[in-house]
Amino acid sequence: MRLQIINKKLSKIKADLELIFVVDKDLKHKFIKDEKAFKFANYKGESILLLTEQARLYVPLNKLNFEEFRLSAAKAYNALKTLNVKTVKLNSYLSACGCAKTSFQAFAEGFLLGAYEFNKYKEKKEIYALKDIIFSSEEFNDVKFDAKEARLGLTHGEIIATATNFTKDVVNEIPEIYTPQKMAEEAQNLAKNYPNLSCKIYDEKFLAKEKMNAFLAVNRASVHPPRLIHLIYKPKDAKKRVIFVGKGLTYDSGGLSLKPADYMLTMKADKSGAAAAMGIIKGAAELNLPFEIHAILGATENMIGGNAYKPDDVLISRSGVSIEVRNTDAEGRLVLADCLSYAQDFKPDILIDMATLTGACVVGLGEYTSGIMGNNEELKAEFKAKAAKSGELTTILEFNPHLRELIKSQIADVSNTASSRYGGAITAGLFLDKFIKDEFKDKWMHQDIAGPAYTEKAWGYNKAGATGAGVRMNLYYLCAMAKEL
Repeated sequence: MRLQIINKKLSKIKADLELIFVVDKDLKHKFIKDEKAFKFANYKGESILLLTEQARLYVPLNKLNFEEFRLSAAKAYNALKTLNVKTVKLNSYLSACGCAKTSFQAFAEGFLLGAYEFNKYKEKKEIYALKDIIFSSEEFNDVKFDAKEARLGLTHGEIIATATNFTKDVVNEIPEIYTPQKMAEEAQNLAKNYPNLSCKIYDEKFLAKEKMNAFLAVNRASVHPPRLIHLIYKPKDAKKRVIFVGKGLTYDSGGLSLKPADYMLTMKADKSGAAAAMGIIKGAAELNLPFEIHAILGATENMIGGNAYKPDDVLISRSGVSIEVRNTDAEGRLVLADCLSYAQDFKPDILIDMATLTGACVVGLGEYTSGIMGNNEELKAEFKAKAAKSGELTTILEFNPHLRELIKSQIADVSNTASSRYGGAITAGLFLDKFIKDEFKDKWMHQDIAGPAYTEKAWGYNKAGATGAGVRMNLYYLCAMAKEL
């Protein structure tokens, strides 16, 4: 599907159908053309209305903000896709409701995110006629239409939506196919497409040499060897070094602390953090962001077998911190502990880890919101503010010093689970904090994306399944930082 702006009046653009977003619920807006049809249909502007004879589609737009633009664009696409319509036209008057670039970026994201489907394993795949969505550059109410900014917005929206959909494909892929080796191949193929992107893959021998014993313990019972994946985007004259660390559990059975059968379903999504890191670096390369960006992915399975690591084991991590294993299903934090230690060798200016880390975060925040944690209150607040326009929902969870007591161990430096069921998302974040050196404490953020990364029902512009959580909010954050340079 192609989105474009044509420098013509709307009436001069040939298309199979005209799309009109209904903003004014009393239906007196100057673009409303079908008052008689509204009266006949008792249309109040609160639902989608298709007028086939007039070849017009009306879609409600509840508020004039960027997230509503995305939602309404996705609703429009879903109403259009089953029609025998190849081209759709609409006016650009909504660009006057805010920044033209961000408005068009939001519309592009809404259309393209809403159009996403993962149908690889379906016998019959739907083929839709819609090919082109055309915006008219016609000006209204003497408001100057900035076509250059609008086109830039469409371009950026396409890049960000495509990066998000790339991440969805990774997360939705089944565990039989998507092993740690497959993730390594995906990263290598990604690097081949961009001249300023490189990829290094490290195997279990490297992990042993680096004393990444926590990472190796998680992998021990899997027939698929682990991979440490290091993608680097390096533009000229980079202003900062930003490192993303992603949890890449290509499947998580829970290990010997075995998950109930119902809880194993959707565990292909436990690689969402690593998938998001790949999507972010893909988007960054296409946006030509002025930062050196690293994506460090810990890819492994957590399985059962005679060689599995056990509750009561003590693991010596790469950083030298000893870990008492009290639950083998708290494995993601073990992988991240060693990967975060490795990441700090590269002296990041900002260090962000992303993981589907805790069910407690989902219980506390719901399925649609990510938890943001860390030691630097200003950094967390800045991230939340800069990422807000992405439409991804975040909540800052404060580190409570009293909760540190809950992850103390009698026989090791730290326990991989807390001694209380309460505050589980925060105690997991505090566990990771044990592996952050003092010089990087204020540069680090932990993002628990367990809630929104994968849901079994559609919501907003997200289909059921993977949502690409983390990609848009981090790209918006990076873009906002780039604008301040």
